[in-house]
Amino acid sequence: MNASTKRRSLWLLLTPMLLWIGLLFVLPHLKLFYLSFISRRGGEFTFANYLYFFQSPLYRKIFLRTAVFSILVTALTLLISFPLAFIITKVAGKRLKMMLLLAVILPYWVSELIQAFTWMVLFRESGVLSYLLQMLGITHHNIEFLYHDTTIAVGLVYTSLLFMTIPIMNSLDTLDDSLVEAAYDLGGNFWSTLREIIIPHAAPGIMVGSIMVFMLNLGNYVTVTLLGGKNSLWLTEIIYNQFIIRFNQNKGSAFSVILLTFSVIFVWIMLKITKQDLSEAM
Repeated sequence: MNASTKRRSLWLLLTPMLLWIGLLFVLPHLKLFYLSFISRRGGEFTFANYLYFFQSPLYRKIFLRTAVFSILVTALTLLISFPLAFIITKVAGKRLKMMLLLAVILPYWVSELIQAFTWMVLFRESGVLSYLLQMLGITHHNIEFLYHDTTIAVGLVYTSLLFMTIPIMNSLDTLDDSLVEAAYDLGGNFWSTLREIIIPHAAPGIMVGSIMVFMLNLGNYVTVTLLGGKNSLWLTEIIYNQFIIRFNQNKGSAFSVILLTFSVIFVWIMLKITKQDLSEAM
């Protein structure tokens, strides 16, 4: 097979993927970017859609809340996922490892909507948790656990856990156990070994998992809306309202571009700060 034939075969194999990316990712984003600079009424080029967002104290507050909350939930997910990934890869036996993996993976066999409804059954005023507290005598009346920031955080961590745990597991799985043993032989303790060997080795997995979880939290709609209700104040809800309720695709597109731009810039800054190479980590 000559070089030209190989090249044609390669392009033929890549065509479905390129069509998929082009039609379902590139073109919609280009359309979104275009609409964000078009006036809804006159159809002329304008920055008014962006100015409307940044001049509104409410939208600025919602944007800041969404960004900060997503970062905090990502950090919380990391605190839970890292020990779990370490136990699965380096501590647990074969049977326990399988059980832990199933515990992490099985919830994702159902949709995010079903997961959110499950949390609603647990946290609502007449739900399972409120009933248990009354049965144990801790309280004598129903308690509404829904529509609070804590409830939203629990739902977001739950929906993100797999996407943080698996990349960290992949990184830790390549860690040679003899390096850890050598650290202890040289007088190191658990914390120094964790700081000097384990965490640096798992850094690519931590970065990939954090990026995935941050993106998922920032763009989440279902979990935030169902568990947070009117108090959620999430930017994706504002975008949804502009598109679906107000039929204002131009402002909705501008808000979407702002959210997308922020996520890309934030990830780029974090890669620079941590000195990680995303291409190598992936």
